[in-house]
Amino acid sequence: MDDTTRVDAIHRLKSVSGHINGIVRMLEDERYCIDVIKQIQAAQTALSRVSESILDSHLHTCVTTAMRGDDPDERERVLGEITEVFRQTNKP
Repeated sequence: MDDTTRVDAIHRLKSVSGHINGIVRMLEDERYCIDVIKQIQAAQTALSRVSESILDSHLHTCVTTAMRGDDPDERERVLGEITEVFRQTNKP
């Protein structure tokens, strides 16, 4: 992963962490259920964006390097990792 993506991901995850703490406080304060759900969905969206950013960086760095390399086993390994990520994401 490139440095820009890493720094951005850290910043975003710290923000999500604060958001999660806010959701905990909402539950402790017995806030309205739908308001809590909306905040949870916002945190999930933020996490998805971080994941997408890291995946994009991975595709443009690690995967590109493997595809251009001479090692067919490394290419297959990297492609298998990508497939597994999507398999896990789409599990019911």
